[in-house]
Amino acid sequence: MKSLFSIFSPKNPDEEMRKAQALFEKIVSTQSDSREARNIRVRMGLLCRAHLDKSFVTGAEQMASWQELAALAMANGKDKPPLPEPSVFQKIKAGENEIYVYLPEEYAHEAFMLGGRYQCAEIPALKAIETMQGLANQICHYELKLAEPFQVLQFLRDELAQSQDNEPASGVS
Repeated sequence: MKSLFSIFSPKNPDEEMRKAQALFEKIVSTQSDSREARNIRVRMGLLCRAHLDKSFVTGAEQMASWQELAALAMANGKDKPPLPEPSVFQKIKAGENEIYVYLPEEYAHEAFMLGGRYQCAEIPALKAIETMQGLANQICHYELKLAEPFQVLQFLRDELAQSQDNEPASGVS
């Protein structure tokens, strides 16, 4: 299985995406609990974490753009554009290369929509983090069979901690 990560050498994006999906499916279907198999699952977990984070950010960015386009369309008496759609593939930087990473639609869609809901202020940061962590936990435990889940949205956790550190202490005793 060690050579599984070397399958990302093709230059054709469609082929890269097909192989990314095949790799994910092969890893989640592996029954082995060898050290090598666990290491590969952990590496896939890190790629999945990057996919979830990027899907969340992409959802937020695309929703912000959509809101602007929808407001402009409504101001001009036109129909709103269609809502943006998530992708099951994300291009992730891995070392010096960029590779495609696949996540099943239910995970990619949920992360994308959570980013959009966060962007629209429908959910606060803590709820976004909690819900995204639940997704990560599902992937780790049920798909990758990892004992320890990886932590998602570290950038948002850091931003939230920073904003809480900068808040003045209340005068309540």
